[in-house]
Amino acid sequence: MGLTGAVLLLVLLVLKSLRENFTDISQIKRQSRIWRLSLRRAYHFVIFRIKGSHVQAEERAKLEESFAIKSAEDAAKVLGEMKGAIMKAGQMLSFIADGLPPQAQAALASLQSDVPPMAPSLAESVIKQELGLDVGRLFLDWDPIPIAAASIGQVHKAVMPDGRLVAVKVQYPGVQQALKGDLDNAQLLYGIFSQFTLKGVDVKALVDELRVRMAEELDYTIEAGYQKEFYELYKGHPFIHIPQVIQERSSRKVLTTEWVEGLRWDEFLASSTDNARQKAGEILFRFSQACVHEHGIFNADPHPGNYRLHKDGSITFLDFGLVKRWKAGELQRLIPVLEAMLSQDAIKMVDSAIEAGFLPSNHGLDPELIYEYASQPYKPLIQNYFQYSKNWVSSTLHEVLDLKGRYGEVIKAFNMPAYYLLLDRLEWGINALLGRLEAGNTWRCILEEYTHQAPPCTALGIEEKKWKAKKSFSS
Repeated sequence: MGLTGAVLLLVLLVLKSLRENFTDISQIKRQSRIWRLSLRRAYHFVIFRIKGSHVQAEERAKLEESFAIKSAEDAAKVLGEMKGAIMKAGQMLSFIADGLPPQAQAALASLQSDVPPMAPSLAESVIKQELGLDVGRLFLDWDPIPIAAASIGQVHKAVMPDGRLVAVKVQYPGVQQALKGDLDNAQLLYGIFSQFTLKGVDVKALVDELRVRMAEELDYTIEAGYQKEFYELYKGHPFIHIPQVIQERSSRKVLTTEWVEGLRWDEFLASSTDNARQKAGEILFRFSQACVHEHGIFNADPHPGNYRLHKDGSITFLDFGLVKRWKAGELQRLIPVLEAMLSQDAIKMVDSAIEAGFLPSNHGLDPELIYEYASQPYKPLIQNYFQYSKNWVSSTLHEVLDLKGRYGEVIKAFNMPAYYLLLDRLEWGINALLGRLEAGNTWRCILEEYTHQAPPCTALGIEEKKWKAKKSFSS
């Protein structure tokens, strides 16, 4: 199945959710929107199949592209109006949908930023309820027009009494109830999608992991705690910046942080040089790998809206609502699989994958075929030098999802342990971003700086090593 099929899957499989019992009118209305969307896409898909069966390959390709674009636009419009877990499911798909036509990508990309905001009076009422005072008494200046709106809250620009510019994220009223109701739908979507791609998946464990992480996003005090931790980890870093949390203006439903100017992702792509894109790619890779392997805590939400890129080449990382901290032994189970993968030892990799919970011991498959399949996403790390591209990301995604392809039996045997779920999301998200940047580098060498304390192999690595030495000395 290609990514066109993934979009179709997203909007069609929710039909099954109609069997659920609804407990309130708002939930029925939300389900009704999904139902109508699903029926529209199902109808259009039938029309596409009928037309497509009578045309030549070239015309059929045009029909398929048209269908993908219409599906994406329709899904983006409906999901974008449904704040909560359903929209977040659309966001999760949107930033890795590089195999879709450009117009379809653009439609899904709108889920990352173009979300209908709440009325200014509602946002201000949430702040008063949470912090005890009107915005006029809390801030020297307050912009009632949000600068960003997402699935759970929206962000306003404000000025603190001492003159500091800040970003104030305000949770939508009622989103907690909406998210709670949606989690059953999320369970359906993630469960069916997981079963569709990996037949051996422990769906319950995956869903339980997602439910915990998504529920955490409702409590901004948890996010503030994570952000403060990342801030301390990267304080004074030469090219990675984390905004400081303003504790006295934060609560469970309000999160205030320092304001950061910078280019949004699409603005950066439109105006940057190749050198700037190469540097940005290396920084994104370094941040993700250092967090996973050195710090034991990582942000699992790498979509383009979570970055601000600066003229000096540095990057500010935003939004720490979806964070994973390794539990004891989890990373240690993964390292032997990665080491065997990089050393191209198929037997050892399969044995390690069994120990880590990715394969049953009685899989009965050729280890070389398993290695060939599992190593697809790791080619950038196996080769000495690798340049990402959109085509590589989309074709590799197709390979690892195609049940009817060469690796169909391997896919059916593979499991995704719950502890690996968010790392997989991070890795594919970073792959997609590096593909859009067409970033090329000695990725394995950079990785080994964090896994084996190897000497730095790029100018950025040297900068970071100096910063670490200075930070260690001052502490």
